[in-house]
Amino acid sequence: MEDERHSFLSGNKTEANNFSEFGVELKSFTNCLKWVCVDQSNIWKAFLSWSIFLLLAVGCPLVSHFVFLCSTCDTNHQRPYDAVVQLSLSVFAAISFISLSSWSRKYGVNRFLFLDKLPYESDKVRRGYAVQLRTSMKLLCIFVLPCFAFECAYRIWWYATGTSEIPYFFNIYASDIIVCTLQLCSWLYRISIYILACVLYQLICYLHLLKMEDFAQYFQKETDVGSILREHLRIRRNLRIISHRFRAFILLSLLLVTASQFISLIMTMRSSARNNIFEAGELALCSISLVTGLFICLRSATKITHRGQAITSLAARWHVCATINSFDELDGETPRAPDSSAQVFPVTANWESDEEEDGDDDLDNTRIMPIYAHTISFQKRQALVAYLENNRAGITVFGFMLDRAWLHTIFGIELALLLWLLNKTIVNWT
Repeated sequence: MEDERHSFLSGNKTEANNFSEFGVELKSFTNCLKWVCVDQSNIWKAFLSWSIFLLLAVGCPLVSHFVFLCSTCDTNHQRPYDAVVQLSLSVFAAISFISLSSWSRKYGVNRFLFLDKLPYESDKVRRGYAVQLRTSMKLLCIFVLPCFAFECAYRIWWYATGTSEIPYFFNIYASDIIVCTLQLCSWLYRISIYILACVLYQLICYLHLLKMEDFAQYFQKETDVGSILREHLRIRRNLRIISHRFRAFILLSLLLVTASQFISLIMTMRSSARNNIFEAGELALCSISLVTGLFICLRSATKITHRGQAITSLAARWHVCATINSFDELDGETPRAPDSSAQVFPVTANWESDEEEDGDDDLDNTRIMPIYAHTISFQKRQALVAYLENNRAGITVFGFMLDRAWLHTIFGIELALLLWLLNKTIVNWT
């Protein structure tokens, strides 16, 4: 039980040795986690973590809305949608912070990122996961920094051009600089902690995509059904763990992003609403950031599910090729002695599509299927295929499988809402 309560940033020497052994660099992750202050390894760090969260995710937005709303300013400096923006960002920051804090109390970074399972994986999986882990912080910057740059430009313009109308304390220049800096830090903190949770989810899903690709190689070499079944059971168990850990986070993100989009649309469609880039640009920026985080999670989940379905298809083709190969041998006039060497059943050109293959279908584009017809009986292969068809691996949210059908539906709804909102805000410049 003690191991389960290690902080995300625990300095356990055994974990450090494991990380260096597999070439996994966690420095960027630990720095980022320290920056968002989810290190709660002791009471003082927990107090600091919650204090910064309350300051940047609760205190600053409240002061920004009720003190610096500037309802008496000119039309370009009024912020009629500030309540929706501040509430949306703070709610998602709270969901992400509570989730990260909960994971921090229950798991260490070793268990949470499945690093403790890497010694049992192939070199290909370890190298691929190490590369993805090192590039995850780059992805975080790619998603966050462009929106933050626009937010900085908007805030600087707002304070620079509305100096005489914006409320201030004591010295006008010092007040504007301090308040603007706090507002930018609050915005960056709230967006970063939400996107960080999404990137962590993407990272964990990527590891299991690598495992599934490695698992597909079982059908390309001589093996037994027991080994295939054990590996599939291990993958399904890990996917259930991921689904259980992230199900509340994904469901809340989906519901709240949709609710935020609907509320924003209702407000922009009022007859008295003034929609231009100055008043509603921040609302559009907030919506883009939240929808981006949601699709990071949904796309990662659906790729896992699709890869699981591809494994079932691969197993069925493996069984068919082995069966055809066995009957071809029996059709010969002279019976041949069993040969333990690999039999090859080539896939003809008619089976292949002339269209370009999707990058997610890597498991389905095998041109030659090695068959070991004499090492696995028909009954065992049939039982294995039946098992895979009825126990497909994938990501679930409270029992619902996140496949491409769900993704297309959600993507259509969210994209329609987002484009409608952008049409009401960014398109109208005057």
